[in-house]
Amino acid sequence: MRFEVWAQTDVGLKRGINQDTILVDHDLKLYIVADGMGGHKGGEVASALAVNIVQNRLREALTHSKLAPKQVLIKAYKEASERIHFKSTFESPELMGMGTTMVGAFHYGSKLFVANVGDSRAYLMRDQHIWQLTEDHSLVNEQLRAGVINEEEAALGAKNVITRSVGFERDVAVDVIERKVEVGDTYLLCSDGLSGLVPDERLLEICRDNPAKESVLQCIKEAKAAGGDDNISVIIIRALDA
Repeated sequence: MRFEVWAQTDVGLKRGINQDTILVDHDLKLYIVADGMGGHKGGEVASALAVNIVQNRLREALTHSKLAPKQVLIKAYKEASERIHFKSTFESPELMGMGTTMVGAFHYGSKLFVANVGDSRAYLMRDQHIWQLTEDHSLVNEQLRAGVINEEEAALGAKNVITRSVGFERDVAVDVIERKVEVGDTYLLCSDGLSGLVPDERLLEICRDNPAKESVLQCIKEAKAAGGDDNISVIIIRALDA
């Protein structure tokens, strides 16, 4: 199976620097969006370090004949969290409190393994429908799931309060979802600079009506039109016939 992949990250309209890091590694079939957080360029450091560690660990794992993708991804995310926390605590205290969300998709065999921490998202679009595959690790989403607030109140809540990130604490719990890839599937990975401003239904329309490159550019354009108040990162992965 072949993939059509396009990716882009944009600083947006209101941030001085881009603290997002994206990865498209065709050899590994690994795709990542990481949205860093932390002052004094801490987020920029955290997201780049996290992505680099996961990429290296997947590369090492593929040299072994028996690979358990879910376990490798969890281990890599946990190592990234430990390394970032160590750096901010002992090596660069001026970066104290830095961390990053991270959503990654790894294609292995006939499946796509999606690993997630934070509120960057992975979507699946299939048969004219869109599903959010990942669960937001945010205060608003936890309150919604607990029944403390309703959907309308959630839409007005402070969505930027993250309850789980890579690096803010030494250890982290990692969600991993696996899906069998079918021809025609479109996967969208993005930071909340997109998902927080453009509705899911509109994301489906954009990706349904355009090739991957144009879809990415249109997503960024519409996030900016809606305010562009955060960095915007988008990766679109489309499964084509072999």
